[in-house]
Amino acid sequence: METETETTTELDHVRKYWANMKPNSAIYNFLLGDIAITSATKGRIIAHLQVSPVHFNSKNTLHGAVSSCIMDWAGGMAIASHGLDNTGLSTDIHTTFVSTAKEGDVLEIEGKASKVGASLAFTTIEIRHAGDGGKVIAYGTHTKYMKK
Repeated sequence: METETETTTELDHVRKYWANMKPNSAIYNFLLGDIAITSATKGRIIAHLQVSPVHFNSKNTLHGAVSSCIMDWAGGMAIASHGLDNTGLSTDIHTTFVSTAKEGDVLEIEGKASKVGASLAFTTIEIRHAGDGGKVIAYGTHTKYMKK
């Protein structure tokens, strides 16, 4: 007799992790409530977010604080794609702003966990236009302390 085993893909795990985290983070829920995680493999996630007025600076374009918030979020999600339920504590986030986005633009966010160790995890993140040839908006790194 064959035993049916339940397997959880990286995408399922990351989506579940996000669904559990979102109600506990007012800032993530406010700024990233509509984000869609569209792909996940071990160490890599892809998500999409449509820019709306809550993401604006005083010039009606994507606020740098939103890009930095996305860096924080995507780094954690890339770590979660390793099947982890603890994505650590931020020790360092760097964001380089290259371009901007306006209302209605769709952001494609790629987070990669280059190393997830016992004490530290290192991630890289890129935010780009989903269309427009994937023009880069911002990129950065995020290091997390992986407390047990």
